[in-house]
Amino acid sequence: MGVVESTKMRVRRAEQAVELPLGQIIAGDCIEAMRSLPDACVDMIFADPPYNLQLGGDLNRPDGSHVDAVTDHWDKFDDFASYDRFTIAWLTEARRVLKRDGSLWVIGSYHNIFRVGAAMQDLGFWLLNDIVWRKANPMPNFRGTRFTNAHETLIWASMGEKARYTFNYRAMKTLNDELQMRSDWVLPICGGPERLRKDGAKVHPTQKPEALLYRVMLATTNKGDVVLDPFFGTGTTGAVAKRLGRQWIGCEREADYSKAAMERIEMALPLDESALVTMQSAKTAPKVAFGTLVETGLLAPGTRLFDRKHKFKASVRADGSLISGTQTGSIHKLGAVLQQAPSCNGWTFWHVEQGGELKPIDDLRQTYLLATEP
Repeated sequence: MGVVESTKMRVRRAEQAVELPLGQIIAGDCIEAMRSLPDACVDMIFADPPYNLQLGGDLNRPDGSHVDAVTDHWDKFDDFASYDRFTIAWLTEARRVLKRDGSLWVIGSYHNIFRVGAAMQDLGFWLLNDIVWRKANPMPNFRGTRFTNAHETLIWASMGEKARYTFNYRAMKTLNDELQMRSDWVLPICGGPERLRKDGAKVHPTQKPEALLYRVMLATTNKGDVVLDPFFGTGTTGAVAKRLGRQWIGCEREADYSKAAMERIEMALPLDESALVTMQSAKTAPKVAFGTLVETGLLAPGTRLFDRKHKFKASVRADGSLISGTQTGSIHKLGAVLQQAPSCNGWTFWHVEQGGELKPIDDLRQTYLLATEP
């Protein structure tokens, strides 16, 4: 168990001061780990529990090469009943440690998400949305016996039907180029330099992309909120929380995962304070929203943008909005305001310095499209 951030928050439980283990991974089983936390102490929980895939035997490609799959012991359960007992136990603890205005996110596949959703409802959670994460680059079905499994499902829930919860609607709309964010999200699976490897092998078989957690956290938490991940793995939640100025707590029983997670989080750079301020208060939508470039890391918050003649400049913020002096807005809106024009195509107006030259941000959009095309 390691500490990344020395700051700790004090909360009250049974009239005694209790220190939350902020910036730490609690070692051991997630149920026991959560029992060490006080009641109503976290603002949001993101859970990526075992999927109970029930895989039988190895999976090979048509050329005979082996396909990495989840065959680890932590994903093995004797039957559905034992998986259900495990699910109810960790959800019960999750409900206890969540604040009354907190929210819970759970991600899963068709193997488990329906059972988890039913358990959530039975325990009193109120389902707000089911989000379909459609993978831009899914693994094909090598055996040709089923449809290609190209998505996973996230359930977002509050503590009850009348419970308050955080939803940063304006930030999500800005992230999506002034369109309401829908419940189907197209994001690539974790790959490239983001994928943690050791001796050429994946450190974790189901590492989630940071872009997914970026969107979840930006939508349903605020700066300084405490985010708990009971199945911490290699620390995607912690890395994104650090970037976005959120506090985090992890639970993980596999020492190798915890070690990789702490190394990763130590390298994560928090965003500048000005980049963390998001839109609080609109038109054409390209195939790729500007916010997608931000949440996938192609354009980091805090990056300076310029027009071609260097007359205007602006900084990118965490939700994909821009700020120039006291003016804020989307790439299109701010470009129009600065030029005192009725409209502006922000993709061609704004440029970023790369390799000593200015390039339109539309070049980054094309890079994203090329990287994610099937």
